Amino acid sequence: MTFTPRFPAFLHGGDYNPDQWIDRPDILDRDVELMHEAHVNCVSIGIFSWAMLEPEEGVYRFEWLDSVIDRLWKGGIRVILATPSGARPAWMAQKYPEVLRVNDHYQRAHFGGRHNHCLTSPVYRRKVRELDTRLAQRYANHPAVILWHLSNEMSGSCWCPLCQEQWRGWLKEKYGTLDNLNAAWWTTFWSHRYTDWSQVEAPGGLGESSTNGMFIDWRRFSTWQCKTFMTAEKEAVQAVNPDLKVTANLMERFWDYDYFDLAEGMDVVSWDSYPMWHSGDDVARAAEFAMNHDMMRSFKDQPFLLMESTPSQVNWKPINKLKRPGMHLLSSLQALAHGSQSVLYFQWRKGRGAAEQFHGAVVDHDGRGDTRVFRDVTQVGKALETLQAPLYNAPKQPAQACIIYDWSNWWAIDYAQTGQAKNMQYFDTVNMHYRSLWQLGVNVDFRDERDCTDLSRYQLVICPMLFMLKESFAQKLRAYVEKGGTLLMTYFSGVVDESGLAWLGGAPHGLIDVLGVRATELDALFPEDQQALVMNDDRRYAIRELCEIPEMHGAETLGVYAEDFYGGMPCLTKHAFGKGQAYYLAAKAEQAGLDAIYAALADALALPRALTDTLPEGVIATERGGAIFLQNYSGKAQQVTLAGRYTDLLTGEAVSGTFDFAVNGVMVLAQ
Repeated sequence: MTFTPRFPAFLHGGDYNPDQWIDRPDILDRDVELMHEAHVNCVSIGIFSWAMLEPEEGVYRFEWLDSVIDRLWKGGIRVILATPSGARPAWMAQKYPEVLRVNDHYQRAHFGGRHNHCLTSPVYRRKVRELDTRLAQRYANHPAVILWHLSNEMSGSCWCPLCQEQWRGWLKEKYGTLDNLNAAWWTTFWSHRYTDWSQVEAPGGLGESSTNGMFIDWRRFSTWQCKTFMTAEKEAVQAVNPDLKVTANLMERFWDYDYFDLAEGMDVVSWDSYPMWHSGDDVARAAEFAMNHDMMRSFKDQPFLLMESTPSQVNWKPINKLKRPGMHLLSSLQALAHGSQSVLYFQWRKGRGAAEQFHGAVVDHDGRGDTRVFRDVTQVGKALETLQAPLYNAPKQPAQACIIYDWSNWWAIDYAQTGQAKNMQYFDTVNMHYRSLWQLGVNVDFRDERDCTDLSRYQLVICPMLFMLKESFAQKLRAYVEKGGTLLMTYFSGVVDESGLAWLGGAPHGLIDVLGVRATELDALFPEDQQALVMNDDRRYAIRELCEIPEMHGAETLGVYAEDFYGGMPCLTKHAFGKGQAYYLAAKAEQAGLDAIYAALADALALPRALTDTLPEGVIATERGGAIFLQNYSGKAQQVTLAGRYTDLLTGEAVSGTFDFAVNGVMVLAQ
């Protein structure tokens, strides 16, 4: 699928800041030469250029950008053009203080930083629209421009009077009456009932700190607010040329906004990927970022763009480690394997000063094109060109397995005062389930609890810690199993409704007869506590953090607890319902235990795998378009044996039988 019909190709390049080098035309000329040497075909520009584009209110200076875009176009380099709304100029903050964000202690920010504007401010929205419109009028039909990049890494909330009024309006639209709001938020507790809409304020450090339903709605409101801001930008630029698509770069493990919802407002999903490689366990790190790639692909059920990555290191982590030889190609092609149409970097050339002075870049302060990092980037550029013909229009095979990952559920879990309070580790727990299938080479989609979610295409649906369970989704899961699907649900599921109110009548709500179990008590373990899952064949797997005691209602026991007063009681169960089957895992089993469970399920369901060969630990096979991306994250050279005969598309060499696979090695195999 092409998002860029003016340039239908794998994109290679990244964030380019020529406005920092306007006084050095020799550097700008050299940049184009170096881009060719590195096989770069595209750069993102203008992301933080507002002060250069509009140095005074109503005074626009586009000549420098004209020159840059024309220079790039003449040199064969395409442009992703950004709207610079992520950071406003000083004159605006000085003249219109309402554009500055207010924190949850009701303190208004001063000028500085970035991503700290008020998304509600009519002044800010007007100023953004005016500049976006002028940019679109000037560049939307320029042949070099292939995509709009809206703002940058949108995040955060504002507690200013404008946002408070917007919040109350959103609540009125959602609930209609205060009686409905009071019921949903259970405000009778601690005498928190509201009798007038003006009494409702956003939760924060100086305000409400105990009403979970309010917290969850605040996050939903913040998502809506960001989405309307992004949509306004989209409408401004596409009013000039509706055919030029837009993207907005998302982030890993981002909690503030519901990304399924936000992604609906953009044409193309893109994201910024910064794994901390070589920090202990590269296999675990690779599983985490493979999951993120698959989530980005799943948001719109289409390929995505890797908008930012680093060619070497970052500057904002506590320890900023260089990528070891081979890792840049390996991690870049991991993104491609999971559906990316690009490998783009922050940044092209290191700036001389300010916050990201030492952030990794393709071109270092010395300006050389013969460094190790530059050679690594060139290698990726050549690889993308080689893989262009066989893979650009080749999507991944449709997944037969799906994991339910829901942002409202995540928020509800983090606000819940139970179990491992404030440390329930929803993301990491989901990643453990994902990792088991990823290691098997099984393609996985992610879906949430929206009414549009279709489960019928999947053989296996997995619901880890689905604490917040909507009535409509419970019925959807019931119908899925009844019609022949296989469901795996875990502890801490079906406990509260979409307002965060506890379901009455037992958990998992609406699914007790489907699962054949009822959840009763939830036990939280101290780090030194010992507990284990013992399978019927005596295999034993450690359990950490959380254990739930199930009450049996017809399910078959596959494994029991080993210790404590609930030793011998069921921990893993299976139950037939209609034409399908439902599994229930009552505790947080170690990775090896999940691996065993999913290996058995994958075999029983005959889930398609990238390779059926047994691979060494840490060697992963991922399918895209019929090709197999073989990746070595083990941290050491491995001996691999393949039954089939393949050609490595990267080298053209034949691959079969037993061979040595280099540390951080990657192959793209085709038969």
